[in-house]
Amino acid sequence: MRSRFLTRRAAQLVLTANALRPLGGERTSIAAFFAGWLTGELAPHLLALTAADTLAHLARHGLRERSDRIGVGLAALSAAGLGALIVDSQRARGEVERALAEALGPRYAQNLRRPPDPRDLATPWGQLVLPFRMRDPDVRRDRDIAYAPGGKRFLLDIYRPKEPVENSPVLLQIHGGAWMVDSKDHQGIPLMLHMARRGWVCVAINYPLSPSSRWPEHMIGVKRAVAWIRRNIASYGGDPSFLAVTGGSAGGHLAALLALTPNDAALQPGFTEVDTSVQACVPHYGVYDFAATSGSPASQRRLKGLIARYVVGKDPVRFLDDYIAASPLDRITDKAPPFFVIHGERDTLVPVREAREFVRRLRETSPNPVAYAEIPGAQHAFDVFPSIRSAHVVRGVERFLEWSYLRAREP
Repeated sequence: MRSRFLTRRAAQLVLTANALRPLGGERTSIAAFFAGWLTGELAPHLLALTAADTLAHLARHGLRERSDRIGVGLAALSAAGLGALIVDSQRARGEVERALAEALGPRYAQNLRRPPDPRDLATPWGQLVLPFRMRDPDVRRDRDIAYAPGGKRFLLDIYRPKEPVENSPVLLQIHGGAWMVDSKDHQGIPLMLHMARRGWVCVAINYPLSPSSRWPEHMIGVKRAVAWIRRNIASYGGDPSFLAVTGGSAGGHLAALLALTPNDAALQPGFTEVDTSVQACVPHYGVYDFAATSGSPASQRRLKGLIARYVVGKDPVRFLDDYIAASPLDRITDKAPPFFVIHGERDTLVPVREAREFVRRLRETSPNPVAYAEIPGAQHAFDVFPSIRSAHVVRGVERFLEWSYLRAREP
């Protein structure tokens, strides 16, 4: 029993240390991500479990043996580290607000339809008790609607207010998963529930996945979904003239590329007449250097090991132009809509410097606002379920999207 307590406390300390300082290197990046992501976002829960486990052990065994004292010492170190992670999580609120005020102006919130009050800015502890239970009685979900022929990879879900709405702004959510896995059912849900509760109509889509589908089939699927939204979303209370897009990781890549390639005929075979522009873009921890033209070693490894082999299936040297055409970093023009780029400071899967370079180039070229929030302590995929950090980010995204919508409606 004592040895098990010591093992649990040692394991928790290792996980906490990795969340605070993720393991570096190509071989450990995925393991560091999974361990750091869950530990960082569940830090309050793990702190409570650590305290309960330690108190239960002390009540049963006391500090009679050396292993007891070592275990309690490890628990104390873990508790200190988890406390630091919680403090990091709370810093997301200030970073998001700083980013918005810098890009939109210090008084931007005064012009929103519903300026945030102290309750909006406070941590919603009640939502965080059961973080994996993501439901809202005030939000209706219409499931598995076909937006194009082709089966389950061409289905979408709609999240909208339970009470009927008309001409509400629309948010498109694109899931990540390295262009090869996952679906509309597992990502972006906290944001969509929040926005639907605020009167928006949100659309989550599937799209073709590799290796059975090759680039640009993923992007063509996304644009087909946009075509469906333009034609049909009014029937669900949405305004087809205002469409914002968001997504994480590979979904962040697709969201950014969608925003930067409005009405690109090469990505709209057979439906070139459809307007596929979007009015705002909020990519989370996206892949922007798809072609590795920045020279970043991490981007080059991703290109050779994942993108060229499984996603595109072409030699990136002979067919470099095809990769550049798929790279948000290389598709920036002065037609870019307002952007709010969000990235985790401790992301081990897509290094934060990639987002910094994307933002730098966007700001050099785009006449529209480009907000950038580098979220303290955040790993990849930090927003998949409700947490302290993701709650503050979700509320900041709401303010950015509301600002973008009202700006688009100005005469």
